Amino acid sequence: MIRTLIKAGSVLVACAAMCNAPAFARQLPDYPSRPITLIVPFTPGGVTDNNSRIWAKKLSELLGQPVIVENRPGAGGNIGSEYAAKAKPDGYTLLYATQGTMAANKFLYKSLPFDPLSDFEMIHGMFRTPLILVTNAKTNLKTVQDVINYTKRPNEETFFGSAGAGTGTHLTAELFANITQSKMTHVPYKGSSPAIQDLLGGRLDLMFDYASVVGPHIKSGALNGVTLMAEKRLPILPDVPTMAEQGYPDGLSYSWSGIVAPKNTPEHIVKILEKAIGQMLDDKQLVAQFVETGSEPFYGMGSTKFHDFVQQEQHKWGALIAKTGASIQ
Repeated sequence: MIRTLIKAGSVLVACAAMCNAPAFARQLPDYPSRPITLIVPFTPGGVTDNNSRIWAKKLSELLGQPVIVENRPGAGGNIGSEYAAKAKPDGYTLLYATQGTMAANKFLYKSLPFDPLSDFEMIHGMFRTPLILVTNAKTNLKTVQDVINYTKRPNEETFFGSAGAGTGTHLTAELFANITQSKMTHVPYKGSSPAIQDLLGGRLDLMFDYASVVGPHIKSGALNGVTLMAEKRLPILPDVPTMAEQGYPDGLSYSWSGIVAPKNTPEHIVKILEKAIGQMLDDKQLVAQFVETGSEPFYGMGSTKFHDFVQQEQHKWGALIAKTGASIQ
């Protein structure tokens, strides 16, 4: 009898200890217990890839396991995104998500092999970067109104360059044209560099791109920073006015990023990752690296808010693409 009571008491003590342990300690198996793969659906060496490696290093420190970047480029990010969507939902395969893969591509392509919202768990938004309208400094196109008037010249075309059909640099120009009722002809390039060279050479009239790309040319005086498609001015380019300052408060266009996981990833894993990313964005030194290139962090944009944000972005770009007929295929 005494032995039975002692044994029963021991079980109760063990149960009590388990019940009083922190929630994460009761989650079996422990997460993470092995390396995590971060799928980057774009080519190595670009801005997206470089950013992902900064994130991966910091997440490795916070999670106590290696976070390994794996590039799977192609089809505007769709190939890598499809791979991630079909991965095992165990928290060991994550996706670097963007405005293109999660919002615009759904409407630019005739069909996607995945659904951005129903096939993924939103983890956390990361950063957003506004686009800037630039013109050759040798022209008199220095304000939004200058550009609008220029595009409406009789019997004359206005040519804008982009980093490629369907990219943020293309869609932002379409947004600008729609808001201002401007008339412009699209000239797609394979990347920003050749487009900028033609703009500097006078073979293009204007283009939209990011501060990290056009900022040095604005600072050198080679390009006019006509307007910023953001809510407020950038600290690194304080002399470039916003669209709102020039009479167009709806002129907002950002490239943005975040982390997502395959649908049905366990909720406690989503919460662990959500918390880790929130902690990462509290790292002032890390955030400063992105602010210096014209980006700003998505503070507090955890799973629920990020889901709502992606829905809003799909609505915004879907409506614009339907109206303008922009397409990749």
